[in-house]
Amino acid sequence: MKTVEDILQTKGKTVYSIDGSASVYDGLLIMDQHHIGSLMVTNNDKLIGIVTERDYACKVIIQGRQSKTTLVKEIMTPEPVVTSYATTISECMSLMTFKRVRHLPVIENQKIVGLVSIGDVVKEIIEEQDIVIKQLESYIHA
Repeated sequence: MKTVEDILQTKGKTVYSIDGSASVYDGLLIMDQHHIGSLMVTNNDKLIGIVTERDYACKVIIQGRQSKTTLVKEIMTPEPVVTSYATTISECMSLMTFKRVRHLPVIENQKIVGLVSIGDVVKEIIEEQDIVIKQLESYIHA
């Protein structure tokens, strides 16, 4: 079975981050510019949290706060669920389902080396299932 490292080799290892003292508005600009749904929140290159579109919707919009005056650290999810290169796709799916998260920062040697989203995991599972289906069809027709 494929691993997180396999996903990152295909997807790339670019990770977008923001300092917790930045405004939520600045975070939204970064997410919009890169068409992403989350940002790693860092302090001196150390992961301290994650901020997502859902955090924005639930902790800014619904609460009537202002994105230009609210700080990222006020709405981020501290101590995010993380994974590593060796984690299998199936393990990622279980972890995301059990912990109810859509983004898993990838940590190796205490450094952020990538990010895996629920979309990345679902894509890999679909591709693996397509391969199995083709193999079974080939076997049946042989």
